[in-house]
Amino acid sequence: FSAVKSTILNYQSPTTGLFPIKTLGECNEAKVRDSLYCAASAWALALAYRRIDDDKGRTHELEHSAIKCMRGILYCYMRQADKVEQFKQDPSPSKCPHAAFNVHTGDEVFSYDAYCHLQIDALSLFLLYLVEMICSGLQIIYNTDEVAFIQNLVFCVERAYRVPDFGMWERGSKYNNGSTELHSSSVGLAKAALEAINGFNLFGNQGCSWSVIFVDLDAHNRNRQTLCSLLPRESRSHNTDSALLPCISYPAFAVDDDALYNQALDKIVRKLKGKYGFKRFLRDGYRTSPEDKNRRYYKPAEIKHFDGIECEFPLFFIYMIIDGVFRGNSKQVKEYNELLDSVIFQSYDGHAIIPKYYYVPADFVEGEQRNHGSQKRFPSNSGRDGKLFLWGQALYNIAKLLVDGLISPRDIDPVRRYVPPEDQRNVSMRYSNQARAYRHLAVNKKLGLSGRPERPVGCIGTSKIYRILGKTVVCYPIVFDLSDFYLSQDVMLLIDDIKNALQFIKQYWKMQGRPLFCVLIREDNIRGSRFNPVLDMLASFKKGNVGDVKVHVDRLQTLISGAIVEQLDFLRLNEEEEIPEFKSFEELELPKHSKVKRQSSTPNASDLEQQPEISIDDWNQKSSYEILQKMNDCNCLASQALLASILLKREGPDFYMKDGTLMDELERIYRRAGSRKLWLAVRYAATFTEKFANSIAPHITTLVVHGKQVTLGTFGHDEEVISNPLSPGVIKGIIYSKCSPHGERDAVLQQELVIHIGWIISNSPELFSGMLKIRIGWIIHAMKHELKIRAGDMSAQDLYQLSPSEVKQLLLDVLQPQQQGRSWLNRRQIDGSLNRTPLGFYDRVWQILERTPNGIMVAGTHLPQQPTLSDMTMYEMNFSLLVEDMLKNIVQPEYRQIIVELLMVLSIVLERNPELEFQDKVDLDKLVKEAFNDFQKDWSKLEGMEKQDEMTSFYNTPPLGKRGTSSYLTKAVMISLLEGDVKPSNDDPCSVS
Repeated sequence: FSAVKSTILNYQSPTTGLFPIKTLGECNEAKVRDSLYCAASAWALALAYRRIDDDKGRTHELEHSAIKCMRGILYCYMRQADKVEQFKQDPSPSKCPHAAFNVHTGDEVFSYDAYCHLQIDALSLFLLYLVEMICSGLQIIYNTDEVAFIQNLVFCVERAYRVPDFGMWERGSKYNNGSTELHSSSVGLAKAALEAINGFNLFGNQGCSWSVIFVDLDAHNRNRQTLCSLLPRESRSHNTDSALLPCISYPAFAVDDDALYNQALDKIVRKLKGKYGFKRFLRDGYRTSPEDKNRRYYKPAEIKHFDGIECEFPLFFIYMIIDGVFRGNSKQVKEYNELLDSVIFQSYDGHAIIPKYYYVPADFVEGEQRNHGSQKRFPSNSGRDGKLFLWGQALYNIAKLLVDGLISPRDIDPVRRYVPPEDQRNVSMRYSNQARAYRHLAVNKKLGLSGRPERPVGCIGTSKIYRILGKTVVCYPIVFDLSDFYLSQDVMLLIDDIKNALQFIKQYWKMQGRPLFCVLIREDNIRGSRFNPVLDMLASFKKGNVGDVKVHVDRLQTLISGAIVEQLDFLRLNEEEEIPEFKSFEELELPKHSKVKRQSSTPNASDLEQQPEISIDDWNQKSSYEILQKMNDCNCLASQALLASILLKREGPDFYMKDGTLMDELERIYRRAGSRKLWLAVRYAATFTEKFANSIAPHITTLVVHGKQVTLGTFGHDEEVISNPLSPGVIKGIIYSKCSPHGERDAVLQQELVIHIGWIISNSPELFSGMLKIRIGWIIHAMKHELKIRAGDMSAQDLYQLSPSEVKQLLLDVLQPQQQGRSWLNRRQIDGSLNRTPLGFYDRVWQILERTPNGIMVAGTHLPQQPTLSDMTMYEMNFSLLVEDMLKNIVQPEYRQIIVELLMVLSIVLERNPELEFQDKVDLDKLVKEAFNDFQKDWSKLEGMEKQDEMTSFYNTPPLGKRGTSSYLTKAVMISLLEGDVKPSNDDPCSVS
């Protein structure tokens, strides 16, 4: 008790209950994260005192120190309700709740410009400890205003998977230049917090139905998927990071998969463990001797100076001790206890003091960089003159209580975040989800909080039954939603979506009851040629097997007994508001906003019927009156759409026609074309009315968290690179601004492809191996090329006339690894369009860069050796992205593929000839040109062909074998290398001494 009192509690603010970050002199700054660990330490000791009969009032004091701190943080957060409301709508670094406050008043201490407040992990840690403490019997939340506020914090955390933040070290990317990144540690803590608080009663065992917190299970599931995709990396620039320890171990235990946990932990220990502690991450300049303390951000290439002299933090030895206790690994506990004992020291009154870090003094830097681990390190001034590192002290006290057996892991983890491997299959969580009624959840006018933002409900949320105000409500899945985007009109795609949804539910359903999947069959789905495919699907339902998912079809009444029923009693809170109506199934009609009409369906239209019968260039010159006449006279819907587009640019959307405005007329064309399966006309009309599929945003997020970049824009024109998740509105702006000027129909076709690719990468990620950048315009180019190959000498099918399901199938065919029977020209064109690279490609470019002082040049883009090698490391994802950036200006897919082959050849030549080095920058275009000239000389001798500039024959030559492209590329590389100076080698057999 005296240790906790003198090293932690004596510094707690008597007014707010927060803890300062510095314990000496006047310090007004308190950080949420540090204060939470201090509160957890007091709470842990209180749990130990609960076991003693006569505790001299210490249990009460310790418990209430923890409560005071938790309520102090809550008070600070609640004063920022306006920021919470803004952040829900726009999660940006300048709209988030603050992460540091005035320790005495709870006021803001730093502006957004002065401090990196966006730290999802700190917000999540607050929610996690809140649940753990309430579960142990502490009363922290007092009234419904506070319940509503906590629910709104949950809405903020739900979307952690798409919010790049500054992370635990408050610096964002490794380069410390003010940029944010998606961090595994933040997403993992958010996942853990959501699992802990889901269905949890904030009033403890005295609560009622309206003090329960709800979590969108589909959002939680996306956080889980994102974490699995990111690990064992911490972020794009951090290959690994000690910030992952509190995420994969105590307190979050966010990883369900033991293999992934071991992989991440092994990497942290291998790369970051030292004699005095763990490094935070490689090339971390924090508090090192060369770091300029007067500058907030680093200069480019500056982090190279910190290589090998990063500070080591004993704090992480403590995390490893706690981890060992939880996992019953006494060997690990013993190892890290011994390491810790050698780096801590005692205060004057005999209490253990944890130095914040150990650093390499300026005089020893050179020696340490020459030989890592050779120099003595010195502790930071924690413990001297009353300076304490409270986060370290707090965690040390928790570890000591656990190691000494005064508390058990179950005591400080009452919600069972840690589940031993043998029990993992039996875990059942309190799951809840949202239905339409959730718009009323956590609305609080006093705090200015609007409740749950408008977000679609995913497959898992709609697989439950809801009891709302005495009524039983069943939801149909989002795949049946008749949105205004035309994909819902393709019944083959709908069947495919149903299969995907069932597969998804099978994989991610973790609840005790069975999921209920309502299949909504509309009259329009079974008209004409659509009848047989739907009938086949229903037959597979009846057989009880769809794909490899077992299903059981029955009456709704029969299935309800085995389903999950969710009570949505929170609606009673807002009795002054209008309660939502839920229609019975008999009355279910098309949503009012939908413009899709039920019309009789026809088989797929012929190619001839689809083609417009007018030339847009001719009609651009004619008067609006003539265009209107033609629109009335012609029956071709594609022509009508094109004519309407001329009027749209000329007269505007409100131009009046006989049956309403021009926009109304385009909507009519859109509906008619959809019902007649005239997909070309559908896509024209969809583009001109700027249709947009809102579901595109989560699919782009899926691609980003799989470690891919996405580019939107037409092939051969300017593209927009997307590296982080974006809102639907921003994506729509990019698509229409980049695509419409160059290829009108691409604006909607690119949306189709993003949706298809999002599904495909979730189910078959291997199809995208070697593709770091998914360039949608280039993929469309590959698909058009595939249609040309299939057509042979005939005219190729028009991609824009294919139905959405045919487009998806063509995409799948193009993504398959290239068939052997193809010509080398075709293979290079497809692989080049997909931006596919061989295994180890980016590592090889790094190795080339190490031997080329003046860098690499291609298509007018220069990749310099410096600061690239100083700023980055070989295995860093940001380096791979930089290489892709170097290749982006290449305009021909087959030429891009030759450049990729050249870089592989180049690295092998340098590897086999360590004495050679390029003197000037490596001009890849020049090397290809020289290889091609050589190729032409040989062929003109052999075949008697004249020289030509056109490189088709070169592209069509296999890489290997006699006179393969590789032999010509190798020769060009060797000549270029030998033109420069050869570095002398000590063991050179040719040298004469």
